[in-house]
Amino acid sequence: MMKTPSFEEFKIMDWDAMQALFADLLNEDLAEVNLTAWMTGWSDLRKLVDERYSRLSLATALDTTDEEAEAAYLTFIEEIYPQALAADQKIKEKLLESGLVPEGLEIVLEKMRTEVELFRDENLPLMTEERKLGTQYSKIYGAQTIDWEGEELTLTQAKSAMLTTDRDVRRDLWERITERQLADREATNDLWVEFMDIRSKLAANAGFADYRSFRWLQWTRLDYTPEDSKQFLKAIKETAVPAATRAYQRYTKRLGIDTLRPWDLRNNQTTFHLPAIQAFESQDEFIARVGGILTKLDPVLGGYFDAMREEELLDLMNRKNKRPGGFCTSFATTGQPFIFMNSVGQASDLRVLFHESGHAFHVFERVNLPYHHQWRPGMEFAEVASTAVELLAAPYLAEAQGGFMSEEDAAITQLLNVEEKLLFWPYMAVVVAFQHWVYENHQLGSDPESCDQKWAELIDQYMPAINWEGYQEVKKTGWHRKLHIHQAPFYYIEYGLASLGAFQIMVKAKENQAGALRDYRKALALGGTVSLPGLYRTAGAELAFDVSTLGEVVAMIEKDLAALERVIA
Repeated sequence: MMKTPSFEEFKIMDWDAMQALFADLLNEDLAEVNLTAWMTGWSDLRKLVDERYSRLSLATALDTTDEEAEAAYLTFIEEIYPQALAADQKIKEKLLESGLVPEGLEIVLEKMRTEVELFRDENLPLMTEERKLGTQYSKIYGAQTIDWEGEELTLTQAKSAMLTTDRDVRRDLWERITERQLADREATNDLWVEFMDIRSKLAANAGFADYRSFRWLQWTRLDYTPEDSKQFLKAIKETAVPAATRAYQRYTKRLGIDTLRPWDLRNNQTTFHLPAIQAFESQDEFIARVGGILTKLDPVLGGYFDAMREEELLDLMNRKNKRPGGFCTSFATTGQPFIFMNSVGQASDLRVLFHESGHAFHVFERVNLPYHHQWRPGMEFAEVASTAVELLAAPYLAEAQGGFMSEEDAAITQLLNVEEKLLFWPYMAVVVAFQHWVYENHQLGSDPESCDQKWAELIDQYMPAINWEGYQEVKKTGWHRKLHIHQAPFYYIEYGLASLGAFQIMVKAKENQAGALRDYRKALALGGTVSLPGLYRTAGAELAFDVSTLGEVVAMIEKDLAALERVIA
């Protein structure tokens, strides 16, 4: 029987020492009588590997110039992680060949069978190279800064400075940002060619004619198909695109301008309030007020957030050489989440923290499942967990509710968040349709110039209200700046399907908040032990791709937006 080491012992193990742990599991006779103990040992080993990867990866995100952290991460993903994956694969095969079914692992075993069918030893070094390319991509975009009024600004800081009523200043900043981004055009294109070559080989090695078919199953998407995805894109074009166009038109009137230009939007996509609403000054204030809101929303969720504060599992403020973006990772041996952000004190940061907190709550709720294998739901529902918190927390943003701002500013913030959800669907459709095209047409998709043309074409189809005149090079290279395309291919439709589910949960909460939150936590606690449609149903929602379902939600959103605009007026 394998003796599980502590994480402190495990984190310094080389592969030879680690291999002995896997060998113990592989060599042990497996039968019904020892199945639970064997599964527990395997689960504990997976937790150790998971946490070591998470901590090493997080260290490179916290400081992209930390050469020691980068070296440790690269050593792990090059020399240890691929071999750990290969050994884990053999253990999966051992369990599947035994015919034994551990209690609660029925859905997980179905996914395991898919993973076993996809697995090829020759793909492990390719996956390592792909991760290394992803690190290079992060370094390129993490190092981008501009000079502004005698200061060096990260692009996150520069985008925050764009939130001004002075349109000329917005345009000046936007042009400097995009000029700096275009300076890395060749480097990004070179990386893309390498990404595409690796991905083609990954698919071919596994017996697939195209990468999309391979990647779809690699995400273990067993409950819907690429064609369902395309049906959802069609529904977006018919319902969300006209509604988003109307929202952009109302926003144009709010700004008092004749035509909507990219510098009038956040990230060339999202509306904002001018000037930006400053919500907090420090990380301590940010954490304290969000904690209070979450406690009012649901005491259990508030308790989880307080635990993160006490254990210092939050790094929220932007600084130079910090990886862009925000995410929630987790430390599997302790069952603790960690939230990483680049906040700058503005109201828009609230949405990000509520979102990542939803992921964190998933970590807390699923930890009581007996096996690590049961923890991960479909990615779509993982995003329901996060997006729902954004919407459910919205009524508590005002100071009168213990939040951050006046009633008017709270209404503006809520309007912008709901508007962002609506405007996201067309942008999500661009990202997803682009990737369908790229991997259905590998030769063209490997050509950056063809990718530029396709991206511009999709922008025109799904986001026609934005005027890009004079800036075609920036428009067509938008795919460069969508990190999911490079680092997590085909991980994006999840956000759109999650919004659909989250709005359905919000409707339930308006009727019975305590009951809706109870159902929400019940669904989170199931981890990946039931199907994706089953998780949606447990949470009080339905997984759907059709025009009718999305149309009903879009109509509700437009009604809510109209009501919020009346409050602001």
